[in-house]
Amino acid sequence: MAGPRPPAFDAFVAPARRRPGLWRLALGLIVGFLVYLGFTVALLAALSRLDPALATEVAMAAKAPATPAATLFLILSFAGMALGAIAAAGIHGRGPATLFGPRTRVLGDFRRAAGTVLAIYSLFGLVALAFYTPEPNLPLGMWLVLLPLSLAGVLLQVTAEEMVFRGYLMQQLAVRFRSPAIWFLLPSLLFGAGHYAPGTGAAGLLPVAATTVFGLVAADLTRITGSLGAAIGFHFANNVFALLLVSVKGSITGLSLFVTPFAVTELDAASPMILADIAGLGIVWLALRRRLRR
Repeated sequence: MAGPRPPAFDAFVAPARRRPGLWRLALGLIVGFLVYLGFTVALLAALSRLDPALATEVAMAAKAPATPAATLFLILSFAGMALGAIAAAGIHGRGPATLFGPRTRVLGDFRRAAGTVLAIYSLFGLVALAFYTPEPNLPLGMWLVLLPLSLAGVLLQVTAEEMVFRGYLMQQLAVRFRSPAIWFLLPSLLFGAGHYAPGTGAAGLLPVAATTVFGLVAADLTRITGSLGAAIGFHFANNVFALLLVSVKGSITGLSLFVTPFAVTELDAASPMILADIAGLGIVWLALRRRLRR
């Protein structure tokens, strides 16, 4: 998947050459994590003052939020991740814009990738109906009222993750190491590992594998385009389906219109769907490479 480094990608990582020391990368990751953690703690503390009962509900449901309030809190906490990425980049003398690539390319690639993935996933969704019937989750009226806020939240969440994994981390590794096993593969492995759900046991490993493949696709889109636009668009469209339309029961379901009839821990029932998702990522990857190279 990781081929030669196109000129656009070299231009994308160029700002990371200013102060590429590995000690700065290590410090940046620590500072970024502390900013993210501090923001989340401050957010929870503020909520505790406003509504102690809601704060307790949110804290208890942090691993698998099943209510709109808990899910929106989780999504809002990703603002701390974005701030952490900006702080980490600052340690290298970089501004926030250097994490994204050329602005015009970011916006154009976002539109093309998001539109393509939404179209493909709509077809996938119709096929999936032949294999299982989703169960109702949020009432339609409530879902529609929340939809603008939900879409904005998903955009925040995916942008923050791309800033960290395909922006800061991949850029800083790419200027220090030529081997794709490090700058291309390592961020995707970390991205996948970060999605492991404690307590799921072996059932949680297949979703980690699927998320790692997702990370590899996003990394390749960033490599061939030289911006985060395509990766953010791809990630946004994916999460609109996974978080707002049909969520896997037992995962993040608080903003979803439907849930699957099986839980994420039901390995026998969930495995075929996850394997189909991995195969679907291959189709999406091929379609996006063709679309983005036009």
